[in-house]
Amino acid sequence: MARYATQVILLGVTVAITTAAPAGAQTYRLADHRAYSREIADAAARHAVPERLVWAVIRAESGFDPRAVSRQGARGLMQLMPETAAMLGVRDAFNPRENIDAGVRHLRALIERFRNDLRLAIAAYNAGERAVAAYGRVPPYPETREYVTQVLRFYGTPSGLVELREYVTQVLRFYGTPIELVELPSGVYRITQRDGTVVYTNIPPVNRPRRAGG
Repeated sequence: MARYATQVILLGVTVAITTAAPAGAQTYRLADHRAYSREIADAAARHAVPERLVWAVIRAESGFDPRAVSRQGARGLMQLMPETAAMLGVRDAFNPRENIDAGVRHLRALIERFRNDLRLAIAAYNAGERAVAAYGRVPPYPETREYVTQVLRFYGTPSGLVELREYVTQVLRFYGTPIELVELPSGVYRITQRDGTVVYTNIPPVNRPRRAGG
């Protein structure tokens, strides 16, 4: 019997919340993020993570300072802890390409671990996945809560919808050409892949879908 998987992508929400930097968090001067646009784009495409989300995490973590070191010892653009960097095979945490690729791989793993719940994945990036798993929600740590709000605020700028469309395209490219693309009455699209995977998304696909019941 074939096994079927279901993936829900409901990320088309604009978040506009004003917040200060996380209490007690390391702060850095915001450097020119355009210097790392190629590295971000490459890693985002390779690991199927929205570019805007990578940009938002880097901005919150290091302010795009490749030499940033936190009080806890996290290093580089995506502030990798030494043990995490070692686990991901990073030789030089201050190398932008290595750091971004490893950070995005880690972020992708957290997104999958928490079933595409971005709030939980972002919280786990800050507080660790054990803490998030133990509470079953964003841990009640002021720094983590403010960190999640900050990342979502950076991510939820007007151009975020463009990045979400790119993310859906990346997901579809990863799973292959769909065998069925249906627009449901609720405005959600159901995409059935050749391997049996079913993807639900509220981001309009490029190809014209068949309407349910039509």
